[in-house]
Amino acid sequence: MRSIWAIAVNTLRQALRLKIAAVFIVLLLVLLATMGFKMTGDGTLKGREQAFVSYGLSLTALLLALLTIFVGAYSLTSDVKDRQVYTVLTKPIRRFQFVLGKLVGVVLLDAVLIMLFSTVIYAITVSMPRLVDADDEQLAQVRNEFFTARASLTPAEPDVSAEVDQTYEDMLRAGDVPAGVDENPVARRNYKNELTKRISLRKRAALVNGELEWEFHNVKPLDPNQNLYVRFKYDVALNPYDLQIYSRWIIGDLRQLRLAQIPNTPIYSVERKDLIRTSHEFEIPGDAVADDGYLGLAFLNVGLNDTVVIFPPEDGLEVLYKADTFTANFIRAVLLVFIRLVFLAALAVFSGTFLSFPVAILLCLAVFTMANMSGFISESFEFLGETVNKVYYYSLKPLISLLPQFDQISPSKFLIPGRLLKWSLLGKLGFFTICLKAVPLLLLSMLIFTYREIAKVII
Repeated sequence: MRSIWAIAVNTLRQALRLKIAAVFIVLLLVLLATMGFKMTGDGTLKGREQAFVSYGLSLTALLLALLTIFVGAYSLTSDVKDRQVYTVLTKPIRRFQFVLGKLVGVVLLDAVLIMLFSTVIYAITVSMPRLVDADDEQLAQVRNEFFTARASLTPAEPDVSAEVDQTYEDMLRAGDVPAGVDENPVARRNYKNELTKRISLRKRAALVNGELEWEFHNVKPLDPNQNLYVRFKYDVALNPYDLQIYSRWIIGDLRQLRLAQIPNTPIYSVERKDLIRTSHEFEIPGDAVADDGYLGLAFLNVGLNDTVVIFPPEDGLEVLYKADTFTANFIRAVLLVFIRLVFLAALAVFSGTFLSFPVAILLCLAVFTMANMSGFISESFEFLGETVNKVYYYSLKPLISLLPQFDQISPSKFLIPGRLLKWSLLGKLGFFTICLKAVPLLLLSMLIFTYREIAKVII
């Protein structure tokens, strides 16, 4: 461990002596301070906070990723090119210790810098309400919707498989199924998928004067005295003249209403008028949740609308409640960025064990770009022809599956709307990114460098 630590400390000092590292650090500090005072977002305090945290954390993650790639590749390739490795490997230091020390040094640099910049971002974020002239309403909005970590509950998708099969059989007997669909297994499966989408959409649609009900279980707010939030978005069959929907919501233990019992917990009624295709929120007191964690919601499409109201499957409805603090959520988001940097450090050291510096940088940037576009790449190939799709399935798709999918889980996805980033999710991402992707790269780099010919014997 002494040998590994000595290599790590030397790598850290080497990185800090690089001019590009100093430029990155100074540039990031200046940009973060400037953004903290110049970011305005949508003009509200909440919008300003969201814009600063989103751009500040994204910029930090990007610049530290580039710095990690540069330092990780340079620290090893420069030692070999300048023959400094000769004086190191002649000492009682094995080659795998040398590679591991390089990685530890780069990770240590990342840890120091991510702590520094995240502290700056956090300090500016929590100080912004005192530096901005905001009214009490904006302060309350920021406290309830941004400086929090809210768990999200979404309605469970109903199982409509039996209804789909029955509908398909009825259409088949009536001759409504297109010719050749039932004989082709692929066409039959695709046709049933379309039926599933239509029937599922019907379950999320409320006719005029119709009602939709949802039930949530295991609702456990951090503080039962705090309010809960219902977040929803409408879609419609026909646009109203003013593009707004009238509604009536019933919130509480709906089981008591069905059984005509005297309610043990309050039942709340909320009447609203909201713009379609736009997300909205309203508060409900925490005592609407029953003692067993049950919460029921009912939506009535009142007759004034004269149109069918639809709740989209992605963001149609969810219940939000405070489950943790903003500080703890921010720490987990920073750790998520750090997990990415550990993988990039392992990738950079790996590429430096057998490639020259320019080629190593090119390889790392290519992998980094693909990791940030994995979702886009996968979705793009789904719309291409069957032949191209098969080529993608057997060639590019296995390669993408080996990479971490940076674009799938973004820290801003949780911090900006004040959503809870669970420790379990962070641990899962850490395990897959570090243990299943970074560690194999480290072991492979050790193997390559162990058998690499550093210097030729000339007689």
